[in-house]
Amino acid sequence: MPSQTIAQAHGCACCGDVLRARFDRRRVLHLGAGAGLMAAFPSLALGAEGNYDAMLLTCIDPRFPLPTLEYMKGRGMLGKYSQFSIAGAAIGVVAPAFKDWAPAFWDNLGASIQLHRIPKVIAINHRDCGAARIAYGADAVKDNAAETETHKASLMLLRQQMAQRQPKLQVETGLMAIDGKVEVFG
Repeated sequence: MPSQTIAQAHGCACCGDVLRARFDRRRVLHLGAGAGLMAAFPSLALGAEGNYDAMLLTCIDPRFPLPTLEYMKGRGMLGKYSQFSIAGAAIGVVAPAFKDWAPAFWDNLGASIQLHRIPKVIAINHRDCGAARIAYGADAVKDNAAETETHKASLMLLRQQMAQRQPKLQVETGLMAIDGKVEVFG
């Protein structure tokens, strides 16, 4: 094979007449199978667009994806929401310490509104949040009462910012405990 190029040996489109016919038949079969799947399951073809129930704002803490998923499942919302995760959830959007992160959330929210036509945002902060400590200091989370007030204040600030930027969206806010239970704030 030293006298052949790699393209010639492997039958590229310009050099491999013998393999080209097999590749073309295989490619047609793949495309046909894909088209058949999309016809049978149209929701797969339109997965990025449609009408969804919400955008979920959550924290990146690795302890909380499963409890959050269970919470959303319990609400009958699996497959009905988009999701944005950032350290601190609402804290990552509103805290001055993380001010450079906010544009990413607002841009993603705009995309979710456009693509998913969501009517609301569900923001879930969680207890024992390292981002809360970074943003507001150890005293802000020193005990259960202080921690609750810190999270409640960040969630209410998110609600206020949402009313200014996206007044048509409903906003739900809550604080998830380590065991996955969510305290909802009005």
